[in-house]
Amino acid sequence: MNCDIYRSSKKDEMYLYIARSEQQDENTDPLSVIPDAMRVAFGKATFVMSLDLSTREKLARVNIHHVIDSLTTRGFFIQVPPEGLINPNAVEPEGLRGA
Repeated sequence: MNCDIYRSSKKDEMYLYIARSEQQDENTDPLSVIPDAMRVAFGKATFVMSLDLSTREKLARVNIHHVIDSLTTRGFFIQVPPEGLINPNAVEPEGLRGA
């Protein structure tokens, strides 16, 4: 299973994994599978890398089986920052208030 990984412009250490199909058109927006509210909260998505999950046994911060399951069922997986990296005094990004 192949996926592309994007970094959030609004939250440090937040990443978005998007399933990539071989039939994907170059003109198709890969982020179109993400709900609009999540796109706003995520901010500008900056491409980080492509990854073949079938060649890996684990990932650094998330369970690879959860990622594959989410990519298969929803087409995306969002990796949130580890709790130790979240600053409780930081101002929340505009799209996340009241969530």
